[in-house]
This record gives sequence, C-alpha cells and structure tokens, in this order.
Amino acid sequence: MAEVAGSFDIVVLGGGSGGYACALRASQLGLSVALVEQDKVGGTCLHRGCIPTKALLHAGEVADAVRDSEQFGITASLKGVDLAGVNAYKDGVVTRLYKGLQGLIKSRGVTVIDGHGTLVAAHTVDVDGARYEGRHVVLASGSVTKSLPGLDIDGERVLSSWEAMQLETVPGHAIVLGGGVIGVEFASAWRSFGAEVTIIEALPRLVAAEDAACSRLVERVFRKRGIAFKTGTSFASVDKTDAGVRVTVESGDTYAGDLLLVAVGRGPNTADLGYETQGIEMDRGFVLTDERLRTNMDGVYAVGDIVPGMQLAHRGFQHGIFVAEDIAGLRPAPIDEDGIPRVTYSDPEVASVGLSEDKAKERYGDDAIVSLTYDLSGNGKSQILKTQGFVKLVRHHDGPVLGIHMAGARVGELIGEAQLIYNWEAFPEDVAPLVHMHPTQTEALGEAHLALAGKPLHAHA
Repeated sequence: MAEVAGSFDIVVLGGGSGGYACALRASQLGLSVALVEQDKVGGTCLHRGCIPTKALLHAGEVADAVRDSEQFGITASLKGVDLAGVNAYKDGVVTRLYKGLQGLIKSRGVTVIDGHGTLVAAHTVDVDGARYEGRHVVLASGSVTKSLPGLDIDGERVLSSWEAMQLETVPGHAIVLGGGVIGVEFASAWRSFGAEVTIIEALPRLVAAEDAACSRLVERVFRKRGIAFKTGTSFASVDKTDAGVRVTVESGDTYAGDLLLVAVGRGPNTADLGYETQGIEMDRGFVLTDERLRTNMDGVYAVGDIVPGMQLAHRGFQHGIFVAEDIAGLRPAPIDEDGIPRVTYSDPEVASVGLSEDKAKERYGDDAIVSLTYDLSGNGKSQILKTQGFVKLVRHHDGPVLGIHMAGARVGELIGEAQLIYNWEAFPEDVAPLVHMHPTQTEALGEAHLALAGKPLHAHA
C-alpha cells in the first residue's frame, strides 16, 4: 500500500473555477486544503475558454467600431486584422489573470499538488503515485470538448475551440458546426475579423437554449452582418480537400470552407479518474449529486461541469463556494439553477436569467404567465450605441418575475440587476419605483418593469 504523502480537511481534484473557488473559500474558513491540478490552476475558463474567447470578441468589436465609424461622424479606416497581435493581446490578459490567481492561492495557504489525480478510495486521491487523504474530497475535474461519432478533430482543418483561438491568420471561409453559445461566439468574432462564416445547426434555431425571441433577434442580426446559417440541418460527414474542407449534411447538400470548427458542446471530464471504480453514482459520464452537491459516497462532493446542468464557469465557482461553506458547517442555501445568469457574448449579445416564456408556461400553465417586451429603440443609450434589441420579462400572473431575457449590444452588463430581481423573487411593482441612472441601458430594465406593473412611460402596453 502506498504511503500517505499528506492529510487535509479537503482534497480538491481539479483546479478550475469550481475547484479553486472551493479551495480559496475553505482556506478562508480555516480548513486545510490540497488542490490537485495536472495543468494550470484556472482551468478551461481562464486558459482555453471564457477569458480568451471574450478577448477575441472584444478585438472583433474594435474592428467593427473602426469599420463602421463613419456612422458616428468619425473618419477612420481598418487597415487589417493582425491575428498574431490579437493573440498577443489575448494571451496577455490570460497571463496577468493567471499570475494573480497563483499569488492569491499561495497567499491563502492552499497546497497545490501538480499532477494527474485519481480517486482511489472514498477519502484518498492518488497523484502520480503519491497519496493524499482528505476528510472530504471534492471532485472538480471539469469538462472536455465533445465531437460527433466519426468526426475526428485533427487540429488543422477540423478544429476544436482550442485550436480555433490559436489561429494566426483569419480564415477566408469558416464553417461552424453548432449554433449554440460557442459556435455563435466564434462565428461572430470571425465575421468581425472579415471572414465569411456558415453555421450548421441541427436544432430549429440558433442559441436554442435561450428564449425564442432572443434566437430570432440573433438570427436577424446575423443575416444583416452576412453570417450564413442553416438550422434544422444535421451533419453527415466532412472531407478534406486541397482548398480546405467539404462538409456534407444529411440532405446531401455540401458546404466548402477553409476549416471546420466543431462546436457541439462540452462533455464531463470524468473518464479514467477512478470515479466509477470507487462506486460514485454516474449518468452518461456526469456525477450525480443531491441539492447539496453530495455524491452517493459519504464525504465526497462534486462541483461544476461534471454535475448535470448548465456548463458555466460562474456556476462552478458558486458550487465551489457552496461546498466549502457546507463542509465548514455554515449550511448555505442550495443553489437555484434557474437563478444562474447566462450570457452569449456575440454581436448581438444575449443575456438571461430564470425561465423562458415556454418553460414558464410548461411549469405553471399558459393562463398563469404574462410576458412583456420592451424595445431598446425607446432607450436613449441604446440609440447612442445604435443597437437593436429588447428586454423581455416573464412573470407569474399577479406574482414574481420568473424570467428576464435581453438581446442587444452590451446587455450582458445588465444581468447583475436582472439576477437580483429573479433571485429575490421581486414583483414588477417592487422594481418599478427603483431609480435607474439616465442615460443608461439599465433604464430599459426599469422601463420594462414599469410597463409590466401597469404604468408604462416610454413604452406602449
């Protein structure tokens, strides 16, 4: 039997958003923590996902601002997009955040163990032959890129999001397989850089997890931007050609491009980590937990992308904090999954929290639901930004707001107030008296609630 290299109150397997948040909060509460990570703390979000892709999107926004500057009375010209320079900017953001996170973890006294960890017993993690025991173990191994059966990602012409964000030249024509968040964001950034883009999506609409009204706006703006898309279209095969790739869909139609980005989602990173071997209850690779994120094995928790639900960095982050506080005996309230905000950072942005209108009607019945849409054309700051979009509210009849759905430039910055409204179960009448700064887009939230409360000002209701 291997010798125990160290004992801790908590051993966290995985140093991504969920894992490091758990480690930091637990150490803050006086618990000893070991954080096991085989790559870099910060995980996919910091190094391969949220942060670098949003940097690409911001660079694209700058390109569009220069390209379209004449509409604001500014004469400027876009000489080109230096993708190597964009990557240097992107990598610089990641590096600064990574150094800051390393310093924070070190200052909190968290023991970072570099290497591949495997669960070998209920309270024991093996890291490359050394064993570490914890009174509690937190599984936080994150997610990996998914593909489709028979579709191999070669990293050259058929890419995952990781290879896509390393490109050194802008593709002439990119084909994106998948019209969810990842696919839509890359399509938006590449179009801003000057590429032709075609999205192929099997579901009936883009960003299908969002309220249907948001999908319609994204599709309308994408058409205006020249982004082609085929919804309700299933992938069949891809062939490499001298010029790039040829994608065939089930109807037999083909689409030619320089490359294919596979953006069909992410799956749980749980293979070969000892979870099933040790008896952890799982389903299709996901770790099953109760509402307190406890697995079926006493003292073992799971957080983040390996737990069924939305795969969002901030969800994992909050999971980690919750588990640390639960282990410390603080008895935090369970996390309401519907109350976790969501943002797609394309142009236009989509931001939402709570239930879509369709889901609200499924849960409470058609007659119990009232919705209202406030057009951003009535908002002064939106006019200044020259954006189109809306704030859509869904409420229970004579009850609280059940969902807030927004589309348009920068609406992701409005989600903070929106999630407070949902999570505090506010009525429109509670929000209507709140004073919103003028001119801001947050006024659109206030005006929408005024209208839903029966006293519309800059809206017809």
